[in-house]
Amino acid sequence: MAYDQQLADRVRRALDGLPEVVEKKMFGGLCFMVTGHMCCGIVDTRLMARVGPETYEDALHEPHTSPMDFTGKPMKGMVYVQPAGTADAEGLEAWIDRCLGFCLSLPPK
Repeated sequence: MAYDQQLADRVRRALDGLPEVVEKKMFGGLCFMVTGHMCCGIVDTRLMARVGPETYEDALHEPHTSPMDFTGKPMKGMVYVQPAGTADAEGLEAWIDRCLGFCLSLPPK
């Protein structure tokens, strides 16, 4: 499982202080769970962002995004963000906030 360790450290810092954050290796990378729900992750050098089905199309219109399609079929509600979209702290935090917005709107597990 190869994933960008520096990006993982940056995501850890962004999620620091939130309750119930758990890391799991999945999708060939690293996934961050918040309150039992998949929030975001890292596959290779890309951020895997769970934005939810309602904002999926809007997210795809953002720069540096593509459908998350590692199975060959896009997973609605999840996008890949290329490294250019998370290169600075502001960009990464904006994506993490989007992911948290969806994740924290789900009923607790």
